[in-house]
Amino acid sequence: MEVSVLNINGQETGRKVTLNDAIFGIEPNDHVLYLDVKQYLADQRQGTAKAKERSEHSGSTRKLGRQKGGGGARRGDIKSPVLVGGGRAFGPKPRDYRFKLNKKVKILARKSALSYKAQDNAIIVVEDFDLQAPKTKDFVNITKNLKVEGKKTLVVLPGINKNVYLSARNIQKAEVMTASALNTYKVLNADVLVVAESSLKTIDSILNK
Repeated sequence: MEVSVLNINGQETGRKVTLNDAIFGIEPNDHVLYLDVKQYLADQRQGTAKAKERSEHSGSTRKLGRQKGGGGARRGDIKSPVLVGGGRAFGPKPRDYRFKLNKKVKILARKSALSYKAQDNAIIVVEDFDLQAPKTKDFVNITKNLKVEGKKTLVVLPGINKNVYLSARNIQKAEVMTASALNTYKVLNADVLVVAESSLKTIDSILNK
């Protein structure tokens, strides 16, 4: 699949790049996409939710009423879960939500996500660029020139670029990340990918092993 290379002014440079069919042209696997996104979201969870059970509450252990004949639910002491202020039955406890996925599954998921974007013509390749200073206005102008303003935009750079990152930080629907940090969730969550030309080599080297 050939894609024209644009500059940051939105103009064609006259060059084209070929997207690797082994990465951008496979038959997407929806199940591995689900697993990889599920793992990513699970990793974001703190897992610190905690509720006190009846054994953790302070209070008397005296039985408040008779076992039968009271006309209501049977209960024991003041810490019973059926009483207001009592312990919670089966409440949440701190836990680790992370789980393992094989590397091949994660690679296939990223290939599937990129293939979906390629099928939707949602990949824009731009020649490598830099900003002289961190200015939000300059980054907004780039999105206008590329006709992606107002869309969820993921800018993929070959390496860390502080000026570009800081320029995009205040824009709600824009995100900047390096090609080596690319993950399935970020790709699927974006409406359009703006990929720097040199990033394609990094993506090939990581996903085409």
